[in-house]
Amino acid sequence: MLNVGAIEEGFVLDHIKAGKSMTIYHDLKLDKLDCCVAIIKNARSNKMGKKDIIKVECPVDMMNLDTLGFIDHNITVNVISGGEIIEKKELKLPKKIVNVIKCRNPRCITSIEQELDQVFLLTDPGKEVYRCMYCEEKYRGMRNK
Repeated sequence: MLNVGAIEEGFVLDHIKAGKSMTIYHDLKLDKLDCCVAIIKNARSNKMGKKDIIKVECPVDMMNLDTLGFIDHNITVNVISGGEIIEKKELKLPKKIVNVIKCRNPRCITSIEQELDQVFLLTDPGKEVYRCMYCEEKYRGMRNK
């Protein structure tokens, strides 16, 4: 059995769909942080069957919770201090995401003006539909990736 030690200060991303941890690792730019990151893939879970877990030894405020909420708002974020869980953060679909996805419309102003932020607004929470702020191009949530 694999044994990954506890962390003293940081956060744990739990209940990640099995096989999605590397995508989250890159989307959250955890590779750019100068801290310890442990990725556990396909861990046994009573609730999900299999799940992934990411443990990060750095303050949770270094992570963009809106990006994580967009990727999958069912992930649990456990904040760790002194080796104990001190807080569980609930994620929700963000109303606005910036520079997480790119507009697919070739005529969108963001295709021409490279310095413009890619801004998407949540237009249909029930269907997890986001639209480009500039051209209204539709984009469905990343969980379908």
